[in-house]
Amino acid sequence: MNINYETYRIFYHVAQEGSISKAANILLISQPAVTWQIKSLEEQLGLTLFVRTKKGVTLTDEGKILFEYVKKGIEAFTNGENALTNLKNLESGIIRIGASTTVSKHVLMPYLAKFHELYPNIEIKIVNTLTEDLIKELRNGNLDMLLLNLPMTEAKDLKTIKVQDVQDIFVGNKKYYDLTKGSTTLKELNNYPLLFQKSPSNTRTFLNNYLKNNKVSLTPKTEIVSYNLIMDFVKSGFGIGYATREFISQDLKDKTLFEIKVNPPIPKRSIGIVTLEKTIPNYSVKKLINLMTQK
Repeated sequence: MNINYETYRIFYHVAQEGSISKAANILLISQPAVTWQIKSLEEQLGLTLFVRTKKGVTLTDEGKILFEYVKKGIEAFTNGENALTNLKNLESGIIRIGASTTVSKHVLMPYLAKFHELYPNIEIKIVNTLTEDLIKELRNGNLDMLLLNLPMTEAKDLKTIKVQDVQDIFVGNKKYYDLTKGSTTLKELNNYPLLFQKSPSNTRTFLNNYLKNNKVSLTPKTEIVSYNLIMDFVKSGFGIGYATREFISQDLKDKTLFEIKVNPPIPKRSIGIVTLEKTIPNYSVKKLINLMTQK
């Protein structure tokens, strides 16, 4: 049996209105066309669905049974269309983002504040954990996008979009700034207690590659997972830390941290959005990505 959706939609409106003429007006088609569709449906099913009266039409017992199922189907289609319309108009939806606490605070938050102002009904969920775990969650479909320190290990199933460049630096409090006179070589950093972010992290990987490229080995006295905690230790005089200038701009301005220049200089790197290469993001995610990448 091959009865199309349009036939059932006509049946639904005739049953709802109890009138072929009223249904025709709603559907914007002629009364003969509605009558023909109902007759065709009855012939295909081998059942009488309506009783014709002077006041219109009423459902037979068989028609009432069919109507309960058709009603659920029509309403499901309508709800689906409405849900997509709401998403398109950003009146509902959810965005699931994975990022480190540091990137969330210093890079993601300003964009989310602007996005929320534009689209307050979109629900936003943020997961903060290690990069390798975030990538697993993205691949498992539990996250829509990641915001990570780049570069990262290349993978054919992942797509990266650069959001902004950042500059890593070495920093200390006033004591270590004075000891180094604000400048040192990479090798000479071993003369001071060092505080680095613990592996695995993209930031630590970038630092390790920078040191390897310059044939220098630095042994940190302290390794901490939390970037913000490292900065607190550095401010308290525990040693020289590895930081991102854009993330501590206020501390540099307030002179609670001081940049210690090194030779050779540290190259710039980037913060970027990571999505699955072959997965099309939902409309809400697309809007956020466009907001974050527009120049």
